[in-house]
This record gives sequence, structure tokens and C-alpha cells, in this order.
Amino acid sequence: MQLSVVILNYNVRYFLEQCVLSVQEAISGLDAEIIVVDNNSSDDSCLMMKTRFPEVKLIENKENFGFPKGNNIAVNQAGGKYICILNPDTVVAEDTFTKILAFAEEKQDLGIVGCKLIDGTGSFLPESKRGIPTPWVAFTKIFGLYKIFPKSNLFNRYYAQHLNENQTGKVEILVGAFMLLEKDLYQKLNGFDENCFMYADDIDLSYRTLEMKRNNYYFHETTVLHYKGESTVKDELYMKRFQDAMNFFYQKHFKKSWFFSFFIKIGTWFFSFVKMFQGKPKEKPLPESYILYSENTNLTKKLASILENKVRFLDFKKEKMVNSSLILKGKKAEIILDNHYVSFKKCINIIETLKDKNITFKILPKKASYIIGSNSRNDRGQIIKIE
Repeated sequence: MQLSVVILNYNVRYFLEQCVLSVQEAISGLDAEIIVVDNNSSDDSCLMMKTRFPEVKLIENKENFGFPKGNNIAVNQAGGKYICILNPDTVVAEDTFTKILAFAEEKQDLGIVGCKLIDGTGSFLPESKRGIPTPWVAFTKIFGLYKIFPKSNLFNRYYAQHLNENQTGKVEILVGAFMLLEKDLYQKLNGFDENCFMYADDIDLSYRTLEMKRNNYYFHETTVLHYKGESTVKDELYMKRFQDAMNFFYQKHFKKSWFFSFFIKIGTWFFSFVKMFQGKPKEKPLPESYILYSENTNLTKKLASILENKVRFLDFKKEKMVNSSLILKGKKAEIILDNHYVSFKKCINIIETLKDKNITFKILPKKASYIIGSNSRNDRGQIIKIE
């Protein structure tokens, strides 16, 4: 078997459904499997999986074991040569795995491969590629020096700015939302460190891979939609776990001194504090107009009734019409992409291409009775049922 895609879920039933649907289409031409491991969700994630995807291997944990242990449990049952660790709040393109596996097969001393990630607004997620967060690199991040001197090797290492977002190359740290590596390597590394509940686990795994003299890569030739934040409510508990996770990484891998410990304590507190408040959803005005990108004209009236607003219909075969129609003189618009007619790859491409502060996006997944999306990388996303 070529590939096992491991998806760890916790209380994101609708995002999980869309993710699995996209993965199914992406592995249709491969010898591959999907393994969903649920960390004791209180929603109906497991019922949905059994009903909609009975052919997918489902592991139901009886408690929330956290990100590292949950993934380790699944990988132990995986049969693929390669493992892809994938967040449930992602959407992959139909050719994502074909492209990234071909890239991986060409490399010697391969470590982990990550890819280009965008959020629900189409904006690039800079954590797709990062450097080792040494005390100095963390300092440049905390005080924003990487923004002031983006071309300086001294200051631009936190987000691996030696590569731009559209440039493939070696990086040090990859993000756990999408990580592809050989199962043999995963097992040699003993998987994710289960002493870390979450948040530093991807940094730690990437770093230990480098210690084994393997090369980690950022691969830009496929884009994955990562709504980000759907699995985690950023509250006081989040703040504590984030701080504990950073402390875990530094204590494990770096020599400590009084100054170092003090700096890290202040820095991690500051980071987690900022992230906590960034994560609180802000109310945004409703779109002034809606555009349905589909072939199903009957859906227009149904959506108009549910959204209580006029919905303009555009045939998906005429993409130029979408571009020309978006000259809305500053009005806020929402584009609804009907996945029955618009592939996931095309959905991702449209979101990335048409990104604009006045435009939001939703996807209507195949055979689903809801539209789904996220207007900010800091909120938990929106699901609107259309039954």
C-alpha cells in the first residue's frame, strides 16, 4: 500500500465530513487508505463516519488522548509505506497526494514533507514552513523583527523566509496540519512525543527528524485549505497548554540558564496571551450579496430563502464571469462553491485567486445538506444547514 492518511478528529463533525470526502477523491487512483481516529468527541462525528463512510477505518478512543497519542494509535494500524498526518479542518485537492508522493519518491534521506496551506479566506498560512524556534528566533518573532527585516537571514528564520510561499525547498519545521513521511521513519522516531499533549508536537517531530540527518521539505506545488482553529477553542486552557508545550520543547532540546528560562517564560506567556485573544471570534457584518458558483439553478432559490438574501447564479464553466462580477464597489460578497460541479481543487484555486477582504467563501460539499467555511483564521468557522 502506498499511503495511509491519518485524520485525528475531535468535535468537528462537519469539517471532518468535508475533509474525508476530499481525501477520498484524492486517493481514488492510489493504493491508499483513510484512518480516522476520534478522541472521544461529544458530537455525532462517529455516527456520521459510520453512516456516510462505512468503508473508512474508524478508531473510537474512549477519552481524549491528545494529538500525539491519538495519531500514534492510528499509525500503528496503518498499512501504507507513507503516512500523511492530516487535520480534520482541511480540504485537499484531487491531485494533492499524487503530486506530493511523486516528489517524496525522488528525494534521498527524506524526512517530512509539508505543503502550501491557505486559510478559509485564501490567505497563505506562514506556519506552512518554519525554522527551529531557538531563543534568538523566538525573540525575532515576539518582537516582530521578521516583519521589519524579511530579507535578512538574521531575522527571517521563524517563518523560513529564505523561501517564498511559491518556492519548494528545504525547511526545518513543518506544521502538524499536513505532514507526509515514511511509516518506517515515523516508527524510528517513535512517533509524536506523548509527553506533549498538543501544540509543540509538530515542532518536536520535525526537529528530531533533522537530528536523524534527514531533510524536511516545503512543497509548494499543491495547496491545501486549512480552516485553522476549528478543533480548538482558544480560551484560558488553550493558553496554559500552549505555554506548557513551548516549555516542553525548550526543556527537551536546549540547555537552560536563568536568563533563558525567564525569557522563554515571558515569551511563551506573551504568545499564548495574544493567541487566546486572536482566537475569540469577532462579529462580522453579513454579506451584502451572495454568488452561487454551480450548474444547479434550482439551488439559487433555496439558498436565497435560507440566507434571506438574493443569490446570484453563475455557471461554473464560465469562470471569467466570476471575476468580472466581483467588481462590487466595496460591497461585501460571499461566494458559494457547489462541490457537486466544482472540484475541490477548483474550489481551493478560486479561494486563493479571488482572496479579498470583502469576499468570503463557503463550500457546499457533495451530497451534503450544509454550506461550510471560515471567514477568519482565528474563529471556528461557520456551518449553515440548507435542509
